[in-house]
Amino acid sequence: MLFRANSLLACLVSASALVWSVTAAAQPAAVAATPAAAPAKAACPAILQHTFNRLQDEAPQNLCQYAGKVILVVNTASFCGFTGQYEGLEALYESRKAKGLVVLGFPSNDFGKQEPGSNKEIADFCFNTYAVKFPMFSKTVVAGAGRNALYTTLAKETGATPKWNFHKYLIDRNGKVIDSYSSLTGPQSKGLVAAIDKAL
Repeated sequence: MLFRANSLLACLVSASALVWSVTAAAQPAAVAATPAAAPAKAACPAILQHTFNRLQDEAPQNLCQYAGKVILVVNTASFCGFTGQYEGLEALYESRKAKGLVVLGFPSNDFGKQEPGSNKEIADFCFNTYAVKFPMFSKTVVAGAGRNALYTTLAKETGATPKWNFHKYLIDRNGKVIDSYSSLTGPQSKGLVAAIDKAL
């Protein structure tokens, strides 16, 4: 009787071991959790390593957020003979932003006192009159000894400084200044558009 009980117990233990091994084999192998690789961000070139306040709310904005894009930098004014270029700049931005173009506007009162208003007044004017949505920054100095750091670099890189409102600088995806354009070169100028499209 004792032998029979021991045999039965041995069978039960063996059966349990078999069930456990079959169940374990059916389980998928554990995979070590590894975080998904984050997409590589474009390195920030020196020319973009500056911070300016946003026009609408004066919140600090680091220009490195535009690294890897083709950038058109423009000094603007609300009461200038070239102010109508806002419309063309916005159209240029809207038509090519998906491809990587960004227009950066820097209001300035350096020429003819044609930007006398506050940042809020400038922002309201740009949006209400020309529906400007491209990034714009607080009123700043773009000419002379007091010009901001970005414009100091742009002048050094190109040998050209703004002589009036709506002067333009074109920067490629790697932070290299391609060229500068006078106020007379409108946003829809064939030469400027061709240079932008080539950079894109």
